[in-house]
Amino acid sequence: MATKLTLQSWVQEALQALGGSGTVVDVAREIWQRHEADLRLSGDLFYTWQYDIRWAAQVLRNEGVLVKKEGKRSGTWDLASAT
Repeated sequence: MATKLTLQSWVQEALQALGGSGTVVDVAREIWQRHEADLRLSGDLFYTWQYDIRWAAQVLRNEGVLVKKEGKRSGTWDLASAT
């Protein structure tokens, strides 16, 4: 069953599939396409996962996995390894 912690790896996986960068919507779409069945079986997380990926992204930023690129519009997430 998926948990909030699982979402951190899914955010990374989605961004890798998107070439290292993507909007929140792009990431959510990618996660849904890859993990719809897991999300449907995840209890209350099914109702909060789109909010919770933002939490996961903040944790990843705090750990240096995601970075804020200057000049990029808000809402775009970037993997540090893609810089």
